[in-house]
Amino acid sequence: MIERNGMRFLALLVLTTAIIPGVQGQTDWPTFGHDPGGQRFSPLKQIDVKNVSQLKLAWSYNTEAQVEEGPAAEGRGRGGRGRGEAAARGAADAGAPGTPAAAARGGRGRGGFSRGRQSETTPLVIGNVLYMSTAYNRVVALEADTGKEIWVYDLKSLGTPGMRGINYWPGDKVSPPEVILGTNAGKMLAINAKTGTLVPGFGQEGVVDLRKGVADDFPDQNYGLPSPPAIYKGVIITGSGVPEGPQFGVSGDTRGWDASTGKLLWRFHTVPQPGEPNHDVWQDDQWKNRGGANTWGYITVDLEHGIVYVPIGTPNVDFWGADRKGQNLYGSSLVALDAMTGKMKWFFQATHHDNWDYDLQAAPALITVNRDGKKIPAVAQYSKEGLLFILDRLTGKPIFGVEERPVLRDNPTPGDENWPTQPFPLKPPPLTRNSFKPEEVSTVTPEHEKFCKDLLQSEGGVMTGGPYAQYGPKLRVIFPSVIGGGNWGGISFNPQLGYVFANSQNLATIGKLAKTADGSRYSRQGPADSPDGLNGRFWEPEKEWPCEQPPWGVLSAVNANTGEIVWQVPLGEFPELTAKGVPKTGTPNLGGSMATAGGLVFIGATIDHMFRAFDARTGKELWATDVGVAAHAVPITYQGKNGKQYVAIMASGGGFLASPSAPGKLWVYALP
Repeated sequence: MIERNGMRFLALLVLTTAIIPGVQGQTDWPTFGHDPGGQRFSPLKQIDVKNVSQLKLAWSYNTEAQVEEGPAAEGRGRGGRGRGEAAARGAADAGAPGTPAAAARGGRGRGGFSRGRQSETTPLVIGNVLYMSTAYNRVVALEADTGKEIWVYDLKSLGTPGMRGINYWPGDKVSPPEVILGTNAGKMLAINAKTGTLVPGFGQEGVVDLRKGVADDFPDQNYGLPSPPAIYKGVIITGSGVPEGPQFGVSGDTRGWDASTGKLLWRFHTVPQPGEPNHDVWQDDQWKNRGGANTWGYITVDLEHGIVYVPIGTPNVDFWGADRKGQNLYGSSLVALDAMTGKMKWFFQATHHDNWDYDLQAAPALITVNRDGKKIPAVAQYSKEGLLFILDRLTGKPIFGVEERPVLRDNPTPGDENWPTQPFPLKPPPLTRNSFKPEEVSTVTPEHEKFCKDLLQSEGGVMTGGPYAQYGPKLRVIFPSVIGGGNWGGISFNPQLGYVFANSQNLATIGKLAKTADGSRYSRQGPADSPDGLNGRFWEPEKEWPCEQPPWGVLSAVNANTGEIVWQVPLGEFPELTAKGVPKTGTPNLGGSMATAGGLVFIGATIDHMFRAFDARTGKELWATDVGVAAHAVPITYQGKNGKQYVAIMASGGGFLASPSAPGKLWVYALP
């Protein structure tokens, strides 16, 4: 116990220095973006481009069971892929593309998996203690170099932890170091990081009811906290998860809380109220009780300037805005707030009158841009449209320019008034496909080509076009889909190179708008005869092969100082297509990347169940290992007390890409 307390005391010291900008040698991963500004960059370089191919499994932690040690753990629970323990172990240990292990990966079979609860959690490491929430209503503290449990807290009736993880506050003179998290039941908890027990002075015996003040009039609507809150000094800043319908309901406002007491400090109205700036863009009383306009993704913090950056989603309802006419501020906008007061400093709307569900939810990454001999403090915001907006973080002005361009309005829905223009950054170009023509249909196999062409003939023929092709009464293919493009996985940034790394998927929605059963509004529907049903993905669902020409998944590097794309490579593969001689296609993907001073970019995300490392300078794939199911999460790296650098990622499958699921497992790798 003395040793554990000692480690936790060290954690406080390490975190206190780690979050100060400019401090070097930081070896932990103290917050979900590594630093509060969300760069997801580690200065560790023990693992580098020369030795990354030697990575081996150090330990794994099954969130439904216990720690598993060594490479043998990798072969367990893989029945659905038709592979034995030895083959699975070989793929993980050798792992390099082109090796026999890589060829052994086989197909993406759907059977044989133990169904698990989806987790997209990012663990934290402070002072050799790894903290992590699980999908099984637990928060755990583990020894970071062995995975041995230090403590476990069971949330029981408080709900399931937000699926993207937790945050850490080092405490103050009256409060201990705390693990802060929210649940899907609308609770926010403060857990003593030393003991694993609730902090009595926080809220009511360690729990704050987040529903109070925002959901009082809508007791039957859900309200939760799917992503970890941000923390600035002693202020906890929360977003929310709210229903995407009906039009009116629970508020998506952003709020600030006292980290010691849990008391509400401020509230920012994401739909401006009377007397507030930009309230006049809302017509009539359409602002009243407007649902949506919430932040279900990540919030980041500028410690130097005391600014919090909040990406906001679409106001309700998605796809049809007849009763929310106009721009719909602050829907689909990045808003900069004073972290201590919640007062708005500036905003930038990335999608006007959003009828595509193109929420802004990726973490705004705080970077430095070197331009014309000046160092500009910037914020990089990645969107579902695959657009990367690089803005001056103090003013919100685009560094490379943004142009309002006319968009098609050729599929009108009764009562709605689509906005005539949308903003496009002049640099960099879009990082994902944003239009489609019938002649661009996939031809990877004759059978797949026929499936996709038949799909395009649904209901007498499908409209195409873009960018910002409109949903309407006529069935249409729309790029990107409702899940992007980009998504919550966002970007990572290597400040040594000045490179931004972004993953994207080229996946469309095929859909139309039709009246709801009660005739009160319009909602999105997929083709009536599509095997994918109302989901409306433009792919062959059993194979999960998209219906346009590859690449279907891409990893890009952008030079933040010039706005130019440095390299783009396919991200992921379908082994069954590779075996047919089809060049690497990439796959649909959800999750994010991490960059290191070792010149590497690590990423899972793909539906081929692989976890990969790329050369940050060239995009060359250097290492890959099979983690059993899709790792729809963000990896981390840290140094253990034994001096080893570890790389870790959560894999559980599931989610919007219909990935097979299994009980979530944290996979942790190191050099031999």
